[in-house]
Amino acid sequence: MQAVLRIGLLPEAAPDAAAGFHRDYVAAARAALDQADALAVVFADRRHDHAAWRKAIIADLAREAAPKRVNGVEGGHAAAVAATLAWLQGAGGITGQLLPVEGTNAGNSAE
Repeated sequence: MQAVLRIGLLPEAAPDAAAGFHRDYVAAARAALDQADALAVVFADRRHDHAAWRKAIIADLAREAAPKRVNGVEGGHAAAVAATLAWLQGAGGITGQLLPVEGTNAGNSAE
């Protein structure tokens, strides 16, 4: 089973956002992993200036949780995020990744 942790509003500046994530969400991520085989952390936006700290925390949580899996998904398009979460559910070899998603045809291979 894959748990999903959706991240709420964080500060605008990357260092402040990283501190807020550590303060408000790391314990919740660890608790979710106690109950699941995998964790997907969903960030509602794709802020390029936040990519470094997001990649680092996802990789660190994945190493800590091994053999359980931890991945991150960033994007505000609900269908694209849902398709990526469904894909991750069955992607047993994928861990420690931050996946940016966008688009309106996610999961529709005909387009």
